[in-house]
Amino acid sequence: MQSPKITVLGCGSALPTKTNFPAAYLLEMRDKQFLIDCGEGTQIRMRQMHLKTNRLGHIFISHVHGDHCFGLIGLISSFSMLGRTAELHVHAPETLEILLRPLLNFFCKDSPFNVIFHSFDTEKSAQIFEDKSLTVTTIPLKHRVPCCGFLFEEKPRERNILREMIDFYKIPIFQIPKIKQGADFITSEGDVIENEKLTTAPAPTKRFAYCSDTIFDEKIIPFIKNVDLLVHEATFAEEESTRAVQTMHSTARQAAEIAKKAEVKKLLICHLSARYYNVQAKVLQQAKSVFKRTFLPKDGKTYEF
Repeated sequence: MQSPKITVLGCGSALPTKTNFPAAYLLEMRDKQFLIDCGEGTQIRMRQMHLKTNRLGHIFISHVHGDHCFGLIGLISSFSMLGRTAELHVHAPETLEILLRPLLNFFCKDSPFNVIFHSFDTEKSAQIFEDKSLTVTTIPLKHRVPCCGFLFEEKPRERNILREMIDFYKIPIFQIPKIKQGADFITSEGDVIENEKLTTAPAPTKRFAYCSDTIFDEKIIPFIKNVDLLVHEATFAEEESTRAVQTMHSTARQAAEIAKKAEVKKLLICHLSARYYNVQAKVLQQAKSVFKRTFLPKDGKTYEF
């Protein structure tokens, strides 16, 4: 099974640049795809990168600002033209459906698939998605409009049963699922073979957190503690910290402080203002001075974790 990975479709802020589109990230985890935010140009990046989205069933929108959702209606329209038939689930603050439903009814009225909206309360953390392999939980954030981040967590995998042990003890096929779940094996003679002898430990579970637009807020630290990868907005350089407070955004240094206190394994700072187009290295250095495992992503790049 492949390691989880995040593909950057857009890591810029409200004003696109030549190299950075607004926010959009394609997360691949446990053989499924999840789109996180969908800024203008999302589908263009997908086409440029020749990405196949046949495993994409759920889209998560952090908040209803254009640079995080303007690309959604175009993406849905293109999915219709491409003949998609599987349902598409959109998880977002309730305002998004109110705004998009009339557009969908007008532009996509003959769509061969249904778009199902799932609203969530941005004021409190809640599990908003679960299947047999992972969960998604909201992280309340402080921004100018209702906003949430998302925590993706793998569920523990089953243990790996050793083929040679199956043959040696002649373990019946119907017993294998229980052994993978941790059960011991009892032979026909009544001998107990401990599970540790029959199996090896599964790969460690992975956790990914996405913190969209937010003012510096240490209250999010318990939610993202020890995650394998954190994507956190870093709109401003430290010299613009006053502006960051006024607009309810974070500086790169503040994002690094959150990562350090949460003891995350890796930090990607995103959502840099277009004003830093030519001095991105300087902004990155401000973050790395606090948290060395900080990286500045680029559109079109994929990062495993």
